[in-house]
Amino acid sequence: MQERTLFMIKPDAVRKKVVGKIITMVEHDFHIVDMKMKRFSREEAEKFYEVHREKEFFEGLVEFITSGPTVGLLLEGDNVVERVRKLVGSTDPKEAKPGTVRFLYGSSIRENAVHASDSPASAKREIAIFFGAP
Repeated sequence: MQERTLFMIKPDAVRKKVVGKIITMVEHDFHIVDMKMKRFSREEAEKFYEVHREKEFFEGLVEFITSGPTVGLLLEGDNVVERVRKLVGSTDPKEAKPGTVRFLYGSSIRENAVHASDSPASAKREIAIFFGAP
């Protein structure tokens, strides 16, 4: 079975109306298995970002991700986690390489347009939170 990952378009990119442009970038190189638009509840957001619970920016992450709708894509392919992370670019859009999603559509470290799972284990957990347990 091929590897799967979660790619999520965050509320800032939805507000900017660049969802279609971002999806076009993704589907050029990746197979989209499922796609869903949802607005995180506070409980879901806290669960999604629980690895950051003790960090000072946790509350800001939760507030931001619950501020509007998100679009999640379940992607599949060989080495998909690593390949998607390259497409996404650095967390800080100012440090992202030209042509990456965050370079093109991110505004700040918090409002950086998209999320991509950082490991196969994280992907499995995040996919279950976003799309529901299989």
